[in-house]
Amino acid sequence: MNLFQILAVAAVTGLFCLSLAAMLRGWATRREGLAWAVVWLATGLAILLPDLTTVVAKSLGIHRGADLVLYCTVIVMLVGFFMVYARLRRLRRDVTLLTRHLAIREAAPTSPTQPPPGSPPPANGSQT
Repeated sequence: MNLFQILAVAAVTGLFCLSLAAMLRGWATRREGLAWAVVWLATGLAILLPDLTTVVAKSLGIHRGADLVLYCTVIVMLVGFFMVYARLRRLRRDVTLLTRHLAIREAAPTSPTQPPPGSPPPANGSQT
């Protein structure tokens, strides 16, 4: 094992443990925690056994293991970007709905003879 493998496996092991801890503490759902744990395990295996990626790649019709790793990385990143985008859209919708709800709730009904609350008094001093 070379220095890169030692350092990378140590980092991946830490990330694996963090994923499990996040799942156990409720910071991540069980599905998210297990999905990340699988990603970190696969990453660790690819670092420890680089020839394994070539064997898997050839069984899938890809010539090099590095290409398989690149393709998987791109797919995972695109899925991640889509999930972040979907969550952002959902958060924006929730903020919009909450803002509407608060605006309607805090709106004070006004009669035609009374000025709305917080408006300046008439300039000539007369009451309307």
